[in-house]
Parts: sequence; C-alpha cells; structure tokens
Amino acid sequence: MNQERILKVLVAPHISEKAALAGDASNAVVFRVTPTATKLEIKRAVELLFKVKVEAVQVSNLKGKLKRNRHGENRRPGIKKAYVRLAEGHDIDFALAE
Repeated sequence: MNQERILKVLVAPHISEKAALAGDASNAVVFRVTPTATKLEIKRAVELLFKVKVEAVQVSNLKGKLKRNRHGENRRPGIKKAYVRLAEGHDIDFALAE
C-alpha cells in the first residue's frame, strides 16, 4: 500500500451520541472513511496519523435516506463508518485539535 492512499482513507471523525457511548464503553473512536477503504488501510492510517496502537477495526456501511421532493424521489449518498478500538492507555482527543 502506498503512503498517499493511506493518508486519504480517513475523511473525518464521526461525532454522534452513539460514537460517544462507544468511546466510553470500549475505548473506540468512530471515523468516516472512503467507500473503498479496507480494515487494514484504516488501521494503518489511524496509527500513522495519531501515533496510537489500534487493536481492532469494525466497518459499517450506511445507506443514504430516500427523500421526496416536488420532482420525485432522491437518495442521499451513503457513508462508510469505521469503529476503531484503541489499545489500553491510548487515546485520541479531538477537542485539543481545534
């Protein structure tokens, strides 16, 4: 895997109530990733960018919602999320980054 591809895998952190609960329960962080990203690429990208040790990665594909308007039906784009579980003692704090 080349370095450029790994650096483009992570799109943004996914901040939600469910993501906060996952972080509290199992030391996990949730990211939005590119649709073609694999678990190994996600793991390497997080370890490279944030200098942390990753234990496991779980991936979830979410379909876009079907919305109606005056022209008919449109589908919003879907997203791919990655739940990244960090090793004991490692942490990523997004509040410090802003």
